[in-house]
Amino acid sequence: MIKWVEPQLVKLVEHPPEGEGWVHEIKIDGYRIAVLIEDGRVRLLTRSGLDWTDRYPSLAKAASRLKVKSAYIDGEMAALNKDGLPSFALTQQAHEKKLPLMFYAFDLLHLDSRDLMKFSLGERKALLKPLVPRKSGFQYHDHSTERAGFFFQAVCGMHLEGMVSKRIDAQYMPGNRGVWVKAKCLKRQEFVITGWTEPEGSRPGFGALLLGYYDGKELKDAGRVGTGFTDKDLVAILKKLKPLEIEETPLFPSRGKKGIRRVEPKLVAEVTFMSWEKGGVLRHSSFVGLRDDKPARKVRREF
Repeated sequence: MIKWVEPQLVKLVEHPPEGEGWVHEIKIDGYRIAVLIEDGRVRLLTRSGLDWTDRYPSLAKAASRLKVKSAYIDGEMAALNKDGLPSFALTQQAHEKKLPLMFYAFDLLHLDSRDLMKFSLGERKALLKPLVPRKSGFQYHDHSTERAGFFFQAVCGMHLEGMVSKRIDAQYMPGNRGVWVKAKCLKRQEFVITGWTEPEGSRPGFGALLLGYYDGKELKDAGRVGTGFTDKDLVAILKKLKPLEIEETPLFPSRGKKGIRRVEPKLVAEVTFMSWEKGGVLRHSSFVGLRDDKPARKVRREF
């Protein structure tokens, strides 16, 4: 039986790497998923090893049509917007609304009894490409060999999240953060939700989410985010927060301010922002979505 492999991770860099040996891919705005196929049985596993097969049956069905006896395919799953581009907001809604999904296959770790992790990326992708011709629900995620700066400019010009650069000659390294690097068009990362503020006026749900991140075992304050929510988001997120509500803690005192509620640090939000202010809080932040595929304890400051 093929076992789940900890995915190779991506290190954030300010500028994408130039030079020979690097290839570049568009960073897909969705969920990292491993597709495991064995004798017609398909499993969809998240980057932390959770089994989401029953959650996305249409993707599992698409994978079952691939002409392989066994395979372990690494990639990203996303719902597409009206322009045909990946949308994280729509990906979050895909399970509830049964939205169509696209799986972007970018790596192959196992094929028909062969372990490919010691093969170079170039060799792995050469074996992967003929397995996943573009069809409903599945697509080979190609790469570019052009100069990183030009590629990055084009990606940002399309209003995409960013790009990932990989060494074409490197083997697959589970858990490694460095052989693959990412550059983002906007500062964007996950934060732990530590509480919420009460709404004002006619605003439903809550005013803002209070945010934090882990520095080792210590949970640090990152400020708040109060924009980017729809009215539906405000109501739905508050419903998830209320069962987690706790008394004020010494770690994050409310400092006498009214309307602040604290929660157990279990939920994770993805946020875009312009910069960090001097006090270590976010400036011009905007909510993107909740991340239920990443444990809160693994959230670190990236920038």
